[in-house]
Amino acid sequence: MNRLDCIPLLLTMALVTTGCSSIGKGITEAILEKQDQEDTRVCEIKGDKFNGIKPQLEVPKRTMKVLMVHGVGNHLPGYSTQFMEKLTKELDLTVTSKNVKNIQLADTAVPEKPLGNLRINRYLDASQTQELLFYELTWSEITAKEKEVLSYDNSGEQSFRRAEVNDLLKKFSNDTGPDPIIYLGEKREDILSAFAQSFCWMIQGDWNSLPDEVRQVCTTKNVTPFYNDSYAFVSHSLGSRITIDGLQKIAAKLGNGETASYYTALTNILKNKEIPIYMMSNQLPMLQLGRSLPEVANQSAAYCRADGAKYAERIMAKTSIIAFSDPNDLLSYAIPHDFANKYLDSRLCVNVTNININVARVYDAFGLGKLANPMDAHVGYDTDDRVIALIAKGIDNPHTAETVKQRCRWTQTID
Repeated sequence: MNRLDCIPLLLTMALVTTGCSSIGKGITEAILEKQDQEDTRVCEIKGDKFNGIKPQLEVPKRTMKVLMVHGVGNHLPGYSTQFMEKLTKELDLTVTSKNVKNIQLADTAVPEKPLGNLRINRYLDASQTQELLFYELTWSEITAKEKEVLSYDNSGEQSFRRAEVNDLLKKFSNDTGPDPIIYLGEKREDILSAFAQSFCWMIQGDWNSLPDEVRQVCTTKNVTPFYNDSYAFVSHSLGSRITIDGLQKIAAKLGNGETASYYTALTNILKNKEIPIYMMSNQLPMLQLGRSLPEVANQSAAYCRADGAKYAERIMAKTSIIAFSDPNDLLSYAIPHDFANKYLDSRLCVNVTNININVARVYDAFGLGKLANPMDAHVGYDTDDRVIALIAKGIDNPHTAETVKQRCRWTQTID
């Protein structure tokens, strides 16, 4: 066979090969599209029922206040905007203030020390009788200086040596990996001070009393708004540990005999408050490793039951932890039954509801097993409609959203 005779054969083979490739690609896309359409993602709730934010909004002359605490990695003010807008849409809050307030947080002992930013948005319903103040804490500037030690590794001097995808993963690792380590060091107190200052601003008054575009220490001694209003925390990854540590630090301070009238009044109010914490990509078990036990542990019955010997010494009436975990999130953990009693301050009266939820889609890898993108599984909570609906309207109550009723399964736990 001469060269000219080979040309038609080569063209035919090329067409066949290209055709097979196109057919294979088409089949793959069709299978993936079908899996996308079916959406069989898991949503399993195990624990006590909870009401979400909605019922508190409907109490006359009460403001609902929510504090968002981010997790690892660099964040800029406004990082929670998508979550906040989806949440307020679910709550049917269609009115918002033109102005967004920002407070540069400062340390009480060293006012010139920066502690991050507190950003506050105000939302109301159409009748302007329901009000939500959404507080967003950005603390990552506290650890930014420390992480500059690794900045050389993100430079062209090193990055060009890596494969493109690996370079992206390494930069992500350099941004997020150091934060839990830094938190174990001296910066932990600064981050907890940022949380304490945010909490202080949250309980100190109404929208009009909040300053804007200032660096200022919160020194309020007014407990009336705290008595009248309702509160909740939303956190992600390391933010969950920060929130718990912040509350435990407040518990320790209030439990150590502060006699000033402000702290006495604050203690009395907290004893009758129920404050939920919605934890996305919960990491409490992992971040407990190597840490000492809280000052008061394994005594929940004594502090939290009305007939308990130390019931009068409780810090809160109830702290509900609603822990969202995607099983395909490599950095998320459910909270075991005995974890709260052993590792969390008994005076907080913690009650845990675990939510096992696929926020990332799970695909069948053509007989090789099922897979989900672990990155999507870690960062997808705050945009998932079911997560938003559960935070907004809870489970097993008159407000529960249809998407939760249809796509989530609740198993109640009893003693």
